[in-house]
Amino acid sequence: RFICIYPAYLNNKKTIAEGRRIPIDKAVENPTSTEIQDVCAAVGFNVLLEKNKMYPREWNRDVQYRGRVRVQLKQDDGNPCLPQFPTRKSVMLYAAETIPKLKTRTQKMGGSDQSLQQGEGGKKGKGKKKK
Repeated sequence: RFICIYPAYLNNKKTIAEGRRIPIDKAVENPTSTEIQDVCAAVGFNVLLEKNKMYPREWNRDVQYRGRVRVQLKQDDGNPCLPQFPTRKSVMLYAAETIPKLKTRTQKMGGSDQSLQQGEGGKKGKGKKKK
């Protein structure tokens, strides 16, 4: 009674043809399998992380795109393990909603804003040199 969740299902950089399974406005930028595992385990699911598995449609073989999370959605008698998550889609939407709130994500965002601003400044300088 386990379902599989690949990071591609929740990735807003992917199209539906590339494997995204939730609306793009609710999707997350480049989620990892460990983030999905953390979110599902925190809410009380029985979770299994398979690090070396890959989504078949994923052409990029990098480590960040690897991994599959198996979540026990239903018990042996067919009843949902957690009543607030009756379907696989409800689990995926919850994970996509919660991943941006993780501490690792909020710390990374603070550092990336500064690097983006420095990058823009460098581009402007290069443009002036060409003239």
